[in-house]
Amino acid sequence: MDFGRPDWQQGKGIFMNETPFGDPILPGTPASGIIQRAKDIILKPTETWAAIDTEPATTQSIYVPYVMILAAIGPAAQFIGGQVFGYSFLGVSFHPPLVGSLVSAVVSYGLGLASVFLLALVIDGLAPNFGGQKNQIQALKVAAYSSTAAWLAGIFGLVPALAILAIVGLYSLYLLYLGLPILMKVPQDKAIGYTVVVVIVAIVLFIVIGVIMASLTAPAVGVRL
Repeated sequence: MDFGRPDWQQGKGIFMNETPFGDPILPGTPASGIIQRAKDIILKPTETWAAIDTEPATTQSIYVPYVMILAAIGPAAQFIGGQVFGYSFLGVSFHPPLVGSLVSAVVSYGLGLASVFLLALVIDGLAPNFGGQKNQIQALKVAAYSSTAAWLAGIFGLVPALAILAIVGLYSLYLLYLGLPILMKVPQDKAIGYTVVVVIVAIVLFIVIGVIMASLTAPAVGVRL
C-alpha cells in the first residue's frame, strides 16, 4: 500500500498528480487538471469515459471547478466580443449596451449551469427505458463532460464574425453518444436510440431556457450604434 496517496485512490491507477493516462498534473493547480481533462475527453474520448466511469465524484466535485469554469467561456466571450467588435447585420454595425450585455452574460451563465443539472436528470430518468441503470452522479458526469466541446467552441464568440465556427461544438453529441453506454450501462445496440431521445429532450429543454433567458434579459437590452 502506498501511504503517500489518499485511500480512495489506492489501486485505481488514477492519482492526484496524474491524469488517467499517467500525464503529470502539478499539485495545487486545478487549471492544469481542467485543461488535461478537456484535452483527454476531446482527443481520447473512449479511454477517458472509461476512466471517468470509475472515478468517485459528487455533484460539487463535478461542478467545481470543471463545469463552473468551462461553462463561463461562452458567456464571457460573447460579452467581450460584443463590446469590443460589436455586431453587423445588413451592413449596419452596432454595439449592445454594457449593462444589458453584462446582465445577458450572467443570466446565460446561470442558466448554463442549471441546464447541465437538468440534462443529467433527463439522462438518469431515461436510462431504464434503454436497459441502463439509474445513477444521478453518473448521469451528471455524462452531462458535464460531454458538454466540453460545446463550451470550448464558445470561445469563437470573442469575434462575432467567427461565431459560426461554434458549430464545431456539435462534437459534444458524439461525446454524449460514447459516454452514455459506458456510464449509464446501456447496451451498445441501444446507445443510438438513447442518445437521440436525450438530444431531442435536451433541445426542447434548451429552447425553453432560451425563451426564459430572452424574457429575463429583454428589459436590459438595447442597441448602441
